[in-house]
Amino acid sequence: MRVGRLLKAHGLKGAIKLELYTDSPNERFVPGAVFELQVPEESPWFGKTVKVTELRWYNQSPVLFLDGVVDRTGAESLIKAILLIDAETEKLPEEPDAWYDHQLVGLKALRDGVEVGEVVRVDHFPAQDLLIIKTGDREVMLPFVKAIVPSVDIKAGTLTVTPPTGLFEEVLPELATPEPAQPAAAETLVESPSDDSAEAAE
Repeated sequence: MRVGRLLKAHGLKGAIKLELYTDSPNERFVPGAVFELQVPEESPWFGKTVKVTELRWYNQSPVLFLDGVVDRTGAESLIKAILLIDAETEKLPEEPDAWYDHQLVGLKALRDGVEVGEVVRVDHFPAQDLLIIKTGDREVMLPFVKAIVPSVDIKAGTLTVTPPTGLFEEVLPELATPEPAQPAAAETLVESPSDDSAEAAE
């Protein structure tokens, strides 16, 4: 399970700016916490772990200090590394309507029982979380709120969405609001004036 990504070196003493994939950074990145790394095979850190020595906040941005990373060169060798923990040993949220990102990623999004896409990631913002749903060749950003995502079924691998009109109609045109049907012309023995025919078509 991803809990963070190392963005760029901060200063000259090995600090690294951190992108968070967790709602509890102060509990997650405590001194002594150990993380596996997702890095390319050619990276000197491939197959290794890192240990946290300190998490600091600069202008509301998290900055991480790691054991053995003592200068800017060491910090830059870790840029773009993903920090991982073992999801199988992770305690699940106690709240009934709370999920970790890794539980949501991969779920099929259903609208009116029809699959409209797949959750590819969860973006966290101060105002609300967003589900990023891959649908066709594009991504749809869907607010993760009860009114729009009324149910999540982890066992079934699905979640139900009731999005505003316009988000998925390009993929599922049959879900778009249909155009009113044109009334059939009534048969008559008297030919209708052309003006009435124009009004009926409008």
